[in-house]
Formats: sequence, structure tokens, C-alpha cells
Amino acid sequence: MKELITDTDSSGKRLDAWLSAQLTPDLSRNRIQSLISGGQVSIDGKPIRETKHKLREGLRVTIEIPEPEDAAPKGEDIALDILYEDADLIVINKPAGLVVHPGNGNWTGTLVNALIHHCGDTLSGIGGVRRPGIVHRLDKETSGIMVVAKNDLSHRHLSAQFADHGRTNDLERAYLAIVWGTPDRTTGTIDAPLGRSHRDRTKQAVVHEEREDARHAVTHFEVKERYAAKEDATALASLVECRLETGRTHQIRVHMAHTGHPLVGDLEYGSSYKTKANKLDEPLQSIVKGFTRQALHARLLAFEHPSTGELLRFEAPAPQDMAELIKAFRERT
Repeated sequence: MKELITDTDSSGKRLDAWLSAQLTPDLSRNRIQSLISGGQVSIDGKPIRETKHKLREGLRVTIEIPEPEDAAPKGEDIALDILYEDADLIVINKPAGLVVHPGNGNWTGTLVNALIHHCGDTLSGIGGVRRPGIVHRLDKETSGIMVVAKNDLSHRHLSAQFADHGRTNDLERAYLAIVWGTPDRTTGTIDAPLGRSHRDRTKQAVVHEEREDARHAVTHFEVKERYAAKEDATALASLVECRLETGRTHQIRVHMAHTGHPLVGDLEYGSSYKTKANKLDEPLQSIVKGFTRQALHARLLAFEHPSTGELLRFEAPAPQDMAELIKAFRERT
């Protein structure tokens, strides 16, 4: 329980706004509003359920903060590659094939299930629920580095950094992608809005900027290696590093496909290249056909620690399946 006394400056202020100013950063305004609506906030011993209730000087305000409820998903003993962990957050290297959050068709066996089991009581609650705070996601078949919050303060702080996309903070994200062909420039920027595909509503597509669902999307890329390069500056495939200025669903996959260079193994956005493997020499042909996911790996993540302000930076090399694919393309060169 917390107890506060209003002063002269409190007069005329809304209850939720005043409590938010008093209790930040421990509780978010949404959390405070939920506590008020739930009858956990009293003034002079009387529960007040109106968030807009106006205050005056000399009131005794008490807040009952219940223990975090158990998360709806159940914890599962799933192995995690943990790069860093403390009381505020956990950084993991997610393998391809692991879904981040429970949803249609994937109610168990997800990263969230694994984190609930691993973190246990160190999860102090996100919005009153003892669950991990997912601030960004990777597609099921994308591997690489993710950070997850363990409490409300970390969740809000990290979410703000990701929403800013590194424009005014130290957030940095870099991905490795193997694409068919090669961009005509070594470095470049793809600035193309994304929205729902008319052909398949489960997919994204580059859309006209004036369309109602168009969302600003910018990807910066740099060609790191070209495989089987020719004198006319074309190539069989390329290793590309992509850095996000925005974080839209399937952004890198859609943007690279839009340029005519879809990711190797991406059957959603590069299905027209599926037969390209049939023309490859062995053993590259078998390796490419056996690579059953998009060739995308989140190799770098840097951000400011929500409590200490320290800049944390993590890197993870390409996993074995992608490393073998890179090696096969190099040998084809």
C-alpha cells in the first residue's frame, strides 16, 4: 500500500494525472487508471472509481497495488540462448522456428512460454500481469537478438526507444540477409510505405503513400559480399546488411523483394525465385533447396539500459544453417 497527502498544488487536478506524476516511473498512467477503476484507490478511506475526480488540499490518498496476476500463457521448459540478464531485462538470441508470442495456431511452445518458465518471480508484472514485456518482435523464421522487459519501467523505457528507432537515442539494429541477385548500388536506402496486400491480407506490400493504411517505412542497406559476380555488375546472390529506420511487419523482406532482390528461402515474398535453385550446380542446389526459411538474422542490437542509462551492445553471428548457406555461395564464387 502507498499513502500520499495532497498539498496546495494538488487542488483542481485530476486524480489519475496527479497520481501519475507522484508515482512515475513505478506505475504508468494506464496502470493507475486501471487501479482507480478497480477500486484500489481511496480518498480519506472511501474508494474512488472516477479517474477524473478533482482533488483539493489535505486529502489522504491510499493506493492498494495487488500482486501481479499470473500470465494466461503457461511457462514451458524451452531452452534459451541468453546473452544477458538482470532484474530489468533479458536479452536472448532467438533461433529460427520459435514464435515470439502465443496466437492463432501457436498457443504453446513460444518465446513467451519459455520466458515465463525461465524468469519466474523475477517478472514483477507488466500492467499488473506477471508476464514478459515484448517491445519488439522477430518473425518465426527469423533468427537473432531480442530484448525483453521484466517490469513496467523497463517496458515503457525500451518501448520508447524502439518507437524512436534510434533517431534521438542510441538504439541500433542490424540484420544480415542473403538475397537473390545484387542491388545496383553498394549502399542505399529504400523509402517505400507498407500496407496490407490486396492479394493476400496476411501479407504486406509496398503501397501508395496516400492509401489509408500506408505506413512510413525506411530500410538502409549495404552490400557486404557478392556471389558469382559478373563483369556486368550482376551476381547470383548477395550478403546484405540492413538497418531499420522504422520497424514495420516483414519490412526487410518486403523492401528487398520490392527492389527485385527477395531473400533466399522466402516463399512469401520471393516465391517466383523458387525454381532458381533448380539451375544451380551441386552442392549449392541441395543446400539452397534445404534452406526452408527466409535468410534473415538479427545480428546486432544496441540500446540504453532503462535503469542505469548504460549503453548495452550485443552481437550474434549467423546461426549454423545460414552460415552454411553463406559458405556454399562463397564457394560457388
